[in-house]
Amino acid sequence: MPERGPSLGGRMAARWSRAEPAVTRVLLLAVFCVGLVAQFVKPVGDALQGKTYIGGALLSIVGYVLYAEVLRLNTAHDAQREQTRHLDEAVRRLGEEVRDLTARLRPQAGEHATTDQLVRECAEVLRRGGDVELWGMCFTGETFADPLRRVLEELPADPSRSVDVRILVPDFTRPMEVPGLVRDEDGKLADAPGFRRYLVGKIAGYERDLQAMRGRMLRRGQGTLTVGFRVVHMSPFLKLYVIGGDVVFEGIYDKIDLRPDEYRSLVPAPLRSRDDDQLLDLIGHGSLLTRWSRDDGERAREVVARRRAFFRVLWEAASPPEPPPAPGGGR
Repeated sequence: MPERGPSLGGRMAARWSRAEPAVTRVLLLAVFCVGLVAQFVKPVGDALQGKTYIGGALLSIVGYVLYAEVLRLNTAHDAQREQTRHLDEAVRRLGEEVRDLTARLRPQAGEHATTDQLVRECAEVLRRGGDVELWGMCFTGETFADPLRRVLEELPADPSRSVDVRILVPDFTRPMEVPGLVRDEDGKLADAPGFRRYLVGKIAGYERDLQAMRGRMLRRGQGTLTVGFRVVHMSPFLKLYVIGGDVVFEGIYDKIDLRPDEYRSLVPAPLRSRDDDQLLDLIGHGSLLTRWSRDDGERAREVVARRRAFFRVLWEAASPPEPPPAPGGGR
C-alpha cells in the first residue's frame, strides 16, 4: 500500500507554524506605522480617536504573541529538564553497574589475586584522588614501579591529589647468595657480583623514571607525588604491597630459574663466575598474590594492620640506595 501523506489539518498546521512569525511581525509593524502616522497626520489621528475596540484587539494580538513565546520557552525548558533527569539516572545506573562489576572482579579477603589486579586496584584508588599511599616490597620494582608509572601518566587532572610511593628493595650492593651462583663442583651457593651490578642499575632506572613523574604531574595538574626507594640487606623472597590503610597484597617469589651467568662481564676478571657456574634467579612474574582488605572482617583487618606495621618497621630501618657503580668498577 502506498504511504499516506499528512492530513489536511496537519498540512495547515505546518503552514501556519511557518507563517505565524511573519504574520505577527507584519501586524506589529502595521500597528507601529499607524500609530506613528496618527501622531503626525491629524485626519488619521482624528479617525482613530475613540476606537478602543481596535486598540484592545491590537493589544490582544501582542499579548497572544508574548504568551505563545513564553509557553514555547517553558516547554523547551521542561523538555531539557526531563532529558537531564534521564541522563542523571542513566549515569547513576551505569556507575552502580561498574561498581558491581568491579566488586565481582576483585578477589575477596584471603583469596588469590594477580599482579594485574593489584595494578588495577592501585589505578582505581589513584583516580578517586585524595591522599594515596602506595608501598611495595619488591625484587627490583619491575612488576610494581614500572606499571605504576604508566598509571600515573594517565591520571585525570586533580591538583588536590597527593601520592606517596615507597618501594623497598634488597641491597644488591652487598654480597648475597640468593640470587647468586650455583658452583658446579659442589652445588653450593655463592655471590654473583655481575648480576648484582645489573640489578642495581635496573632499580636505579625505575627510581629515576618515577622521580621524573613528579614534575610531569605538577605541570599537568594531576597532583603532587613523593617517591622514595630504600634498600635493606635481605634476599627477595617476599612480595608485599600496601594500598593506604585498607588493602594489602602479599606473595612470594615461588619460581627459580637456573641459567648461564650472562652478566659475568660486568665485573673485573678476578670476580667473574666460571664458565660452568649457573646463575640462580628468583622469578616473580605470574606469582599469585593474596589480597586482604579491612572491609572483609576482623581477621582481614588484623592482617592489614600487621603487614602495614611490618613494612613501616623495615622502611625505618632501611637506607637510601647507593648510586649505581661506574662501568668497570669493583662492585
